[in-house]
Amino acid sequence: MSLIGETDGEAGRNRLIGMLCIAAGMAAFSAMDVAIKFLSGDYALHQVVLIRTVIGMSILLGVIVPFHGGYAALRTNRLPLHLLRGFFVIIANTAFFVALASMPLAEAVAITFVSPLLITAFSVVILGESVGPRRWVAVVVGLIGVLIVLQPGTAAFQPAALLPLFAAVAYAMLNILSRKMGGTERATTLTFYVQLTFLVFSGAMGLAFGDGRFDGTGDASIDFLMRGWVWPAAKDWPVFVLVGFSSGFGAVLLSQAYRLCEPAMIAPFEYIAMPLAVLGGVVVFGEWPDALSWLGIALIVLGGLYMLWRETRARDLPRAPRVRR
Repeated sequence: MSLIGETDGEAGRNRLIGMLCIAAGMAAFSAMDVAIKFLSGDYALHQVVLIRTVIGMSILLGVIVPFHGGYAALRTNRLPLHLLRGFFVIIANTAFFVALASMPLAEAVAITFVSPLLITAFSVVILGESVGPRRWVAVVVGLIGVLIVLQPGTAAFQPAALLPLFAAVAYAMLNILSRKMGGTERATTLTFYVQLTFLVFSGAMGLAFGDGRFDGTGDASIDFLMRGWVWPAAKDWPVFVLVGFSSGFGAVLLSQAYRLCEPAMIAPFEYIAMPLAVLGGVVVFGEWPDALSWLGIALIVLGGLYMLWRETRARDLPRAPRVRR
């Protein structure tokens, strides 16, 4: 499927640009994940998000927007969809970043990659669609991988590890909306309203919890969400700047990728984040996944990639009734 009015040559070029954009965007977001986990022990999530948003919005409005349609491009007739998209972004980011405070980076990232598997299962329950046995096997394999990473019923289980599952669902909805809106909205427009949503959300959270009255629970994830605001140390400002730059450029790149290409075509490139997460966890935090975690990560990635491959193949083949894949 291509955007309305595209020729085959333009569609091919858009796919290539989309693949490059998503690869660069995932690298930017991987750097942001490492930086936010680094800051999670000393600052509140809503403070980090507010500073990140101010920096990201400054980059967007001062550098990116003027060269991509100008400020007139920020006008939209689809504000309700932008607000809905912003809601899913907040859910996905909050759940994922709160989880990072309590669990290894690679494991949190791996669990979010269950998203395409969950979409397949939900399509049967919610939309009444038909899914063939091979796809159900991929779903089961991926969910087994999640269980192996979570290790429920053992001393290694952390309730915070359930949060990336919520993030995966919200992230999938975000990307579906990006594609739905891609025919009329620029990547800069999509990014602007996401950043605006973050600005409002983090500001409201700061007013509600920034005084620190709920701080000191002893739980790393809850403290990261409820901690009071403090003035950042000089040594941490470069990390905040990295978070802001990665957020600003990464959001534009990801929005551009999903507005130009079919999700099934470029979504596999998001798995670039997996080796980057392992590398970041090892180099910055000394977190090397154990054997069980490696097994679970492998099953999640294999199940997700197989699902995406089947979806791409299904789009390329003529559709026929009653055919189950």
